[in-house]
Amino acid sequence: MANITAQMVKELREKTSAGMLDCKKALDATNGNMEEAITWLRERGIAKAVKKEGAIAAEGLCSYAISGNKCVLFELNSQTDFVAQNEKFITLLEKIGQILVASDATNTEEAKQLVSDGKTVETIILEASGVIGEKITLRRVTVLEKQPDEVFGAYKHMKGKIVTVAILKGTDEVVAKDVAMHVAALSPKYVSKEDIPHEEIEKEREIILAAALNENATSAKPKPENIIAERIVPGRLEKNLKEICLLSQAFVKNPDQTVEAYVSGAKCSVISFVRLEVGEGIEKQVNDFAAEVAAQSAAFNK
Repeated sequence: MANITAQMVKELREKTSAGMLDCKKALDATNGNMEEAITWLRERGIAKAVKKEGAIAAEGLCSYAISGNKCVLFELNSQTDFVAQNEKFITLLEKIGQILVASDATNTEEAKQLVSDGKTVETIILEASGVIGEKITLRRVTVLEKQPDEVFGAYKHMKGKIVTVAILKGTDEVVAKDVAMHVAALSPKYVSKEDIPHEEIEKEREIILAAALNENATSAKPKPENIIAERIVPGRLEKNLKEICLLSQAFVKNPDQTVEAYVSGAKCSVISFVRLEVGEGIEKQVNDFAAEVAAQSAAFNK
């Protein structure tokens, strides 16, 4: 049996908005597996669908660099947000972007080995770390390429805490940037329903069915199981799938129309998009503030 910590319960609560006791039960039932605990809660109607965001923890900034038909998105991490706003850090961010977009690197490891002015990118970052006084790391390098009849739409939120780039077929850069801004705000996972893997759809169907059957079991007027499976589940599944697909989401700048309607009205179509948010998937060191204060107090009183 896994040791279920208060931090694990807190993380599950933040991901699902479920009660602390329910989160503890879910983690106990799934031996501490976070994803299975989320499913456990959803099957019992305790939590809604959640995005697989991981722990948002590391500081730093994301950025992009565009040259012709090529765009590179990347993340440069620091230990504190204070350093991420430092002029030297921002200069380093811009330099890395220019090196990446002018290269053939397609991933993080290749990017670190690129050479500029006789030094690898890895060395340039290490030297900057020494000057700035904090550990700095490069991660999540993503390369996008478009066709000549397509356009990039790029958007930075909070100077790079979130960065998005969308590729649209067409030439309207304003529309493309609007789509990128929407992606930053609502974080869709796919362009359309057709892009969702079959396995993910079936897993979602099973979760919705289990939740509906549990709900039906405690209802004052239970419905026949075939009605639930054939009528209720498909409707709920369709609604959930629409919520994670860009084209079917209500457009953030005009909720009365979908993104698809907005883009089609401009005679464009969405090809793809990428969204980076600082610290996705990185566990942050959790400090016990009360313990820190107590330790400092004890040291002071010696």
